Amino acid sequence: MGRERRKKYEKGEATAFMSRNQAINKLQLTLADFRRLCILKGIYPHEPKHKKRVNKGSTVHKTYYLVKDINFLAHEPIINKFREFKHFVRRLKKAINKRNKDAEQRIRNNKPKYKLDHIVRERYPSFQDALGDLDDCLSMCFLFGTMPQGARVHMEYINHARKLTVEFMHYIIASKSLRKVFISIKGIYFQAEVMGQQLTWVVPHGLGYQHPDDVDYRVMQTFVEFYTTLLGFINFKLYHSINLHYPPKLELDAATPVDENEENMTEKERYQERLSALSQTLRSLDEGGGEEEVQLDEFPAVETDDPDRVEKAKVEAEKIKKLQNLFKGLKFFLNREVPRETLVFIIRSFGGDVSWHKSVAVGATYPESDESITHQIVDRPQTKNQYLSRYYVQPQWVFDCVNNTSLLPMESYFPGATLPPHLSPFVEEAEGDYVPPERQALINRQLGLQEDSG
Repeated sequence: MGRERRKKYEKGEATAFMSRNQAINKLQLTLADFRRLCILKGIYPHEPKHKKRVNKGSTVHKTYYLVKDINFLAHEPIINKFREFKHFVRRLKKAINKRNKDAEQRIRNNKPKYKLDHIVRERYPSFQDALGDLDDCLSMCFLFGTMPQGARVHMEYINHARKLTVEFMHYIIASKSLRKVFISIKGIYFQAEVMGQQLTWVVPHGLGYQHPDDVDYRVMQTFVEFYTTLLGFINFKLYHSINLHYPPKLELDAATPVDENEENMTEKERYQERLSALSQTLRSLDEGGGEEEVQLDEFPAVETDDPDRVEKAKVEAEKIKKLQNLFKGLKFFLNREVPRETLVFIIRSFGGDVSWHKSVAVGATYPESDESITHQIVDRPQTKNQYLSRYYVQPQWVFDCVNNTSLLPMESYFPGATLPPHLSPFVEEAEGDYVPPERQALINRQLGLQEDSG
């Protein structure tokens, strides 16, 4: 007898994929909740190699998911919370329509809530995995942290993102992990080295913001909901890795004066404003221990398999140590017109002291009349009441010094001067590539400094 004939589309690729409508029916969710669940769990559509087989001979365009991914989603406990929230909205609308204030308040107080901690641990089994996926997380959180209050975005997401990004910047300052900065049209790019991982993120410019109409803010809020949970885990781990309190505590004493801007603030608001100023040092878990410099262990190069590699690593470590203390011993004062938070973050990350006028924002540490100020950052052609004991430079000087890993001559950055091109530190020219004259001049200056020091 002949072998039983199999029907078409009952094995192989035809059974490995499922259309989006089939997945929604299987999970008994709305399209919005299905999208939200996929974002939180990290599930994305897949493109079958043979669409016609998967679609059982039809050529209609559909969105496909792997069957194993949908089966994985079916066991997620958050699905029950989505259903509870749907029931909550129905009851709340009913109470509002009946104008029953007591029932409305009681229902609001029992709003269903859920946590994403288990999803973060599930998606990132190790801390290094979480750090490797932090670039988009930081960019999204910094974007939400700069958004104004409006009907399109809930204020709780904005406040939470702002709080976490300020904590992350404090860690970068305390650990001196910042390596590169670059000003572009999209925003200001930063690159830091955290536990061996290079993190790159972009911060929007502090300009007037209008919500665009062609963006789905519900999708963005779902992403930031997950990213804030992830960043909270990472901040906790990073703070304890360098022996700092989390949530962060400032090194403030009872004699710290209260500014005019702080008089009408509560204690909590005053603390948050001072933390956001980035000008105060964080309190360590070890109250007696100060900030100690890490001493590198010395190993004889002759006992290793690759002595050249050891020497190269030693030179690189010395270069990083020099970069971390680039602005050490320098005192900066910021004029009103310059981007305060960005410059404070950069200057303090490289060991410098910085302040501003107390009427601009909370957290100023010394006045403009302080004679020990070495540099004043201005962005106007002329300034009144100039002091002869300090240099007046434009903000780009700070960025270019960081990318050049040395203090550049200030003649080209004086107020009113035509600034040199702001070169990207993320471009590395290979042998034979075109090198701009400005880049070549910086390379020659670095080589000249090395030769002089040698």
